[in-house]
Amino acid sequence: MKKGQVSLELAGKQISFETGELAMQAHGAVLGQLGDTVVLATAMMGKVKEGMDYFPLLVDYEERLYASGKIKGSRFIKREGRATDEAILSGRLIDRSIRPLFPEGMRNEVQVIATILSVDEVNDPDIVAINAVSAALTASVIPFQGPIAAVRVGRVNGEFIANPSYEERKTGDLDLVVSGTEKNIMMVEAGAKQVAEEDMIQALKFAQPHLKQLIGLQNDLAKQIGVPKVEVTRILPDEAVLAEVMNYRDELEKAMFGKFPKEEREAGMKQVAEKIALEVSEKLKDRTDIVVAIHIGLALEKLTKKIIRANILEKERRVDERPLTETRPVSAKVGVLPRTHGSGLFNRGETQVLTTVTLGSSGDAQILDGMEDFTADGTVKRYIHHYNFPGFSVGEVAPVRGPGRREVGHGALAERALEPVLPVDKESFPYTMRLVSEVLSSNGSTSMASTCGSCLALMDAGVPITAMIGGVAMGLVLDSESGKFKVLTDIQGIEDGNGDMDFKVTGSEKGITALQMDVKTLGLTVEILEQALKQAKDGRMHILSVMKQTITQPRPELSPFAPRIISFMINPEKIRDVIGTGGKIINKIIAETGVKIDIEDSGLVMVASKDAEQSKKAIDWIKNLTREFKVGEIFTGKVSRIMDFGAFVELVAGSSAEGLVHISELAWHRVGRVEDVVKIGDPLEVKIVEIDQMGRLNLSHKILLPRPEGGTIDDRPRDRGGRHDNGGPSPRSRDGGAGRRGGGPRFSRHT
Repeated sequence: MKKGQVSLELAGKQISFETGELAMQAHGAVLGQLGDTVVLATAMMGKVKEGMDYFPLLVDYEERLYASGKIKGSRFIKREGRATDEAILSGRLIDRSIRPLFPEGMRNEVQVIATILSVDEVNDPDIVAINAVSAALTASVIPFQGPIAAVRVGRVNGEFIANPSYEERKTGDLDLVVSGTEKNIMMVEAGAKQVAEEDMIQALKFAQPHLKQLIGLQNDLAKQIGVPKVEVTRILPDEAVLAEVMNYRDELEKAMFGKFPKEEREAGMKQVAEKIALEVSEKLKDRTDIVVAIHIGLALEKLTKKIIRANILEKERRVDERPLTETRPVSAKVGVLPRTHGSGLFNRGETQVLTTVTLGSSGDAQILDGMEDFTADGTVKRYIHHYNFPGFSVGEVAPVRGPGRREVGHGALAERALEPVLPVDKESFPYTMRLVSEVLSSNGSTSMASTCGSCLALMDAGVPITAMIGGVAMGLVLDSESGKFKVLTDIQGIEDGNGDMDFKVTGSEKGITALQMDVKTLGLTVEILEQALKQAKDGRMHILSVMKQTITQPRPELSPFAPRIISFMINPEKIRDVIGTGGKIINKIIAETGVKIDIEDSGLVMVASKDAEQSKKAIDWIKNLTREFKVGEIFTGKVSRIMDFGAFVELVAGSSAEGLVHISELAWHRVGRVEDVVKIGDPLEVKIVEIDQMGRLNLSHKILLPRPEGGTIDDRPRDRGGRHDNGGPSPRSRDGGAGRRGGGPRFSRHT
């Protein structure tokens, strides 16, 4: 492989691609670098496996913890395991960007791997990976119709930024990833804080000049290498078979179009397909140069797509006879499950999703152990959305296994859609939220139904979200020759599979919170997306209006089955007073009250319990342990130690907060021995009469007693007999604290 190296300054940052030094046996290998973030992208092409009826593209995004100087947190497993959700989502960005750019009918195995070698904690490796993968494919023998480029767009203080840093993304209101060619957009992924449609269009336009620069850079690298593309065998329907199948167009169209359920439509189409297969096979039984059955299947796919697309472009007619801008019938329910903390059922046509909410304490938050978890905030996740897609939802028998890439991707989209409206102040809402969306029936757009169901469930649970969020999936049919196109609102499964775009848009009445788009065409422009966003807004408003008929605002109270969490602040320097040596004090509080307690470094304390009385007991206990004492306060404490010069009294049970009652302050009369008045363990009512310069508490018992008239008064000086000042134990001594647990609360104890 020849050596090549190119670089340019993009938005003030140097980005480079290099080949010919690493991974020499790969068909394509490019080292991409942005700042000190480095990604190795490799591309390989294999043979055609027998019976392969789809394009087998494998995309792997391999995180390496050494890239960010980390060792896996598990005590027993130090090797990287299964891909993290973040890695899966980054891999999907690459897949959706490059998949449409391989020749139609190609069946060779292709694998691209993006291995993250170095992360500088400023530049996200996912953008480097997409560009490096495209460069590796472009500079290889693999027939890739690229290159494509990718850029991230952020917005801080109203200004767009190309490839913003992690910090800029956190402070901004937009995180948009765009990939495409010089003229056309291939993939969009975005999270936003209720950004207006017009601003999103401007962000897409802002990205295009940067895409053009990166594509030029990749072309320069390919010219340096000069590797010719190889020809591959493409499996397309035989012309004679296709001609025969096309004769059944009217019959198939009749079975396909009409206002009937998906199951009925599929049964009618299957019946026609079986008839076509039988009759065409009989006509072409003398053809021995091809496998007729395979080519009939390919021809049927082509005919199905042609019928759907022609009807939409020429007649604006959809298979279920809806207008292009109309959503399917929408309905919503809340509180459908009696014991969950919140639940929402959302129906759109034959797509049905049930979402539940479970509320937990801060200690229930997910601790992340990934390559890009750089900060304390980044290691803990207290809003979690999981998405399940069982086989019965599409009328199929399928094994129930762990979540795949699709489940992770759809769950992450619904999660991202609602994040901007969730309560962020942990002191006022200290809960961990886990949402689970169960797809019960699917006919397209289940991720958007999950978004709507999640919003309903959160409101039913009493989570104080700031706005209602809905979502809709948009489709597209485009004639690349004439440029004529039609945008479809709320696409169902058959329109998704035979159309040119799947564009999911979520948001509130105010603006967009998330986008996800991938295409099957090379002709998508910003102008098309602009119409799609406007049409999506109308669809979203309709869906939100239906949801509002069910519930208009979050319930004022949490479910009676949800834990009650009270949060309050204490002096961070007093955290160790609550925890105690080896957790002795906090464990005692938990054992006696049955609550959960989470304490963070900031001094935020969260007490969770379903028992209000026990919760109050624990809270009072903690507040007493950490209180700032003042002269004049009165306590009924317990005598903890006795010295010749007085008695030490524990003011708050279980704490190290002690004060001294000098022997002269035990009674108005002269006391010969301390034991004559109190013994260890005795309760004693005392008043704080002084806090000295060392913070020590001087107490008095006699001041709370009636002063005798004419009797003997003990007026000895109130000192500590020289004992404490010369090395005796300090009444303000404190036990040591406990260590941190991962990236979560500084201390967390549950029952």
